[in-house]
Amino acid sequence: MRTARIARKTHETDIVVEVNLDGTGAYDVSTGIGFLDHMIEQFSRHSLIDITCHIKGDLHVDQHHTTEDSAIAIGQAISSALGDKGGIGRYGEAHSAMDEALSRVVLDISGRPWLVWNAGFTQERLGEMDTELFEHWFQSIAQAVGMTLHIELHYGTNNHHICEGIYKGFARAMRQAVEIDPRKAGAIPSTKGVLGG
Repeated sequence: MRTARIARKTHETDIVVEVNLDGTGAYDVSTGIGFLDHMIEQFSRHSLIDITCHIKGDLHVDQHHTTEDSAIAIGQAISSALGDKGGIGRYGEAHSAMDEALSRVVLDISGRPWLVWNAGFTQERLGEMDTELFEHWFQSIAQAVGMTLHIELHYGTNNHHICEGIYKGFARAMRQAVEIDPRKAGAIPSTKGVLGG
């Protein structure tokens, strides 16, 4: 089983994350930010990665630390569960339509973290969550997993649809990238023989 558990406690957050890359999309998420819970649940459901994510954060300050640390811990858990990355698909790509909104997510679990973010929102909050934090969430998870991540909004007007479509596209792309390809017989998917170097 490709599973991992991350527990970290700082002056800003107390967090426990568990993942199973070979799951069914089961989730148990509690961050204290309702809309962030909803997005992580969407990521779990559509990637088929089981995710437990419990956070107690300094929400009396703002949502930044909780949002950032959820992405870091989930990313670290995914990276740990991937091990040496032998046999994985490595690459993932998905177009995601949600009503009037269309987004595209492309990623490479290369060991070289990078985010290209060509998306945006026309309102400051979704629910109680600051929309500027979504780019930061994806930057943090890209860094923690060690992946190149390109996110592009083609078009859309409803901010909820835009955000949810991006998370669902990310989930579908991650599902492709972390799945084991039986034809690779456990080989590292790189001519260098290692990912991340």
